[in-house]
Amino acid sequence: MGVQWLLVCHGLVTLLVVVSFLCGRWPIFDGTFIQRIHIFLTFGAYDYFQRFVNYIFGTKGTNAILSIEYYCCDRPNPILQAIYLAIIGATYYFIVTSSFNYIPGHYIGGIHRYLSVVAVGVGVLLFLLTSFSDPGIVNNENFSRYVSVYPYDNAIYIEKECSTCKFTKPARSKHCSICDRCVARFDHHCGWMNNCIGERNTRYFVAFLIWHFILCVYGAVAIALILAGQLKESQVIYILTEFYGIDNSFGSLAPHVVQWFLGSYNTQILIMVFLAIVSLLLAGFFGYHANLCLTNTTTNETFKWHEYLSWKRKVNEARASAEALKSSLAELSQEKPPQSKWKTFFQRSPLKDTEPVKNNIYDRGYIRNVSEIIFPLSSRQLFKQYKSKSG
Repeated sequence: MGVQWLLVCHGLVTLLVVVSFLCGRWPIFDGTFIQRIHIFLTFGAYDYFQRFVNYIFGTKGTNAILSIEYYCCDRPNPILQAIYLAIIGATYYFIVTSSFNYIPGHYIGGIHRYLSVVAVGVGVLLFLLTSFSDPGIVNNENFSRYVSVYPYDNAIYIEKECSTCKFTKPARSKHCSICDRCVARFDHHCGWMNNCIGERNTRYFVAFLIWHFILCVYGAVAIALILAGQLKESQVIYILTEFYGIDNSFGSLAPHVVQWFLGSYNTQILIMVFLAIVSLLLAGFFGYHANLCLTNTTTNETFKWHEYLSWKRKVNEARASAEALKSSLAELSQEKPPQSKWKTFFQRSPLKDTEPVKNNIYDRGYIRNVSEIIFPLSSRQLFKQYKSKSG
């Protein structure tokens, strides 16, 4: 019984750590212990580790840690790529060794032995496509093609030169400090892919997310069907009710069935829980990026719009305050009949009229927005140029 409870506690702690690490900054967790665990995992633990290394090894130890941090976080490196391959390889290995003996089963057919290989292979293929495809690198040779794709909105994008590449930055592009290159329609730099996500590989990245979500759900459901088949074939319900006299109800049988599962199939249970947790995280991440695709916005632009609207709001409030002060001084300088209390109560605040509005000129409707992701505009323009030259 102790082993079963140890496995349950292990699963709960793993869930808490994963959710805290990946979702601790979400607004719904503000002020909660989830946020505090996230801060400790992402900043606190590393800070304490640095202090410990500095105390034991001095400046040399600190410099070594900073060099490793620079290589891992500020320069392109294949570390997270290797971790991804290790995770998907190890997970599939444990599924094969622990569960393939029960396929075919009562609720699952033998075809899943081969279907699972195809599903994992497609996932790895999408990973490789996203990792090694051109995200839309802008250089002196293709600059003219990219600069004519999107207009400047004169809000978050204005015509200016990239201080590193020394050419005018196309609208919606950004110079990635990690890869040291300008990327068209820059979304973000993905450490897992060791590549930027931009105009030309966003489609692969979104396909990677949705496919891995489906893959995790498929794996969790397949294992659940295997366990349900074993429960049926072993006649556990019949034995518990007939030989142990347990009432044939869900509330009475559930604890004993769970105990039987944890004692006999603990590896499958842990893998199923792991896949279920990862599928939920992938669903949230895919939902976020799907919304970006539907509104023709990038992750980089969401931060830019937040900064722009915040700055614009402060400027407008300052102007409104100045106008209100000027109006008050003008009223004091001349006598006016007292204003009605009701009119004063319902009078609109000048600050409400200064609220800035996001104006995304690149949002052209769901269908056109999605078509831009699947068929990048720069590729279409290159095809038109090639066609005009050949014609």
